[in-house]
Parts: sequence; C-alpha cells; structure tokens
Amino acid sequence: MKKWLLVVLAGVFLFFMFGNKKKIKNFPNSNLAIVAFGDSLTAGYGAPKGNSYPDYLAQQLGRPVVNLGVSGELAVEAGKRLSDVLAHKPYMVLIEFGGNDFIQQRSSIAAVAAVAEIVEQVQEAGAIAVIVDIGGPGMTYYTRAYRKLAKEKNVIFVPAILQGILNKRHLKSDHVHPNSEGYKLVADKIYKEIHPYVK
Repeated sequence: MKKWLLVVLAGVFLFFMFGNKKKIKNFPNSNLAIVAFGDSLTAGYGAPKGNSYPDYLAQQLGRPVVNLGVSGELAVEAGKRLSDVLAHKPYMVLIEFGGNDFIQQRSSIAAVAAVAEIVEQVQEAGAIAVIVDIGGPGMTYYTRAYRKLAKEKNVIFVPAILQGILNKRHLKSDHVHPNSEGYKLVADKIYKEIHPYVK
C-alpha cells in the first residue's frame, strides 16, 4: 500500500476517534475526583440510601462520585458551598440546580447567573464543568439558557434528565422526584454525555 494512502487512512481514523469530540475547557486535567453538586435530585431524595444518581453513575464509571447534593437548595444559595466542592480538587463537577428556584418562583435570570458563576469558579480551579439540566414542564427558559451557557463556556451539557420520568408514575417517588429506577435512568443520561471525557 502506498505511503500517502496510509497517511490518509490514519487521518480519517484520528478524525473519527477524536475530531468530532466537543472542545471542553480543562479536558483533560490532572485531578481525580468527580463531584456531583446539586439539590434533592443529586442528593437522591425519594430513594433509599445508595440509590442516588451519583451512586449509579459511580458504578457505571467504575470510580467514586462524591455526592454533595442538598435537598431544597436554590441555585442562588449554592455558591456558599462551592468551597466544599473545590476542596476535593475535582477533575469534574456535575452542576444541577434550578428546580427549587422554579418551584419557589424565584428569578430564573438570577438562578442562571448563579450557575454561570459556579461554572466560572469550577473552571478557574482547573476542573471540567458539567451543567445538568432538569427539563420538564415550565423549565424551557432554564434549558435554553443552560445550553447557551454551556456552548459559550465550553462546558459539557446534559439535557432534560427528567424527560421520560416525570410522566411515568412507576419511575417516581412523588410528583417530582425519581425513585431508584428513575435515578438509574438519570445516571444513564449523564453517563452518556460525560464518559468520553472521563479519563
């Protein structure tokens, strides 16, 4: 086989392996911890201990995922706990906020701005930021804003984690929160988006 053909084939192979991967800030980096930072959907409210989405995600990734979810937390309050997140020297931080701001009819603009600030601080610390979007009825503004933010900041975006769960009673523990089976599906959606960037 001619040398030039080998070069072309090698180029095609490299493109399909790496060329279509999104440019994500701080990928790769030398840190190790993966931290899930969010509200009740991260904490695993509605499911037995050990059945949160970070627990299932850890199983899929074959490595620990630190769960720093706090039920009831607003996006505009979350920044107060960011030092706890960064203390783990994270490789990647999964950021899931906005649901409580929506339910309590707080400013969606302020909530998105708070998430943007968290993203910036996570990136300044050298970690990969991941915006985890809840989705669902009434959350369109958040989804659009988070998608735009992710594109602008070179962040991984996980869309609509509750899609296909909210309308299925057997996957929920109440009118909003998943049960164990529901959290498995949430973990699947997150794994799909982040696993190409997990070393």
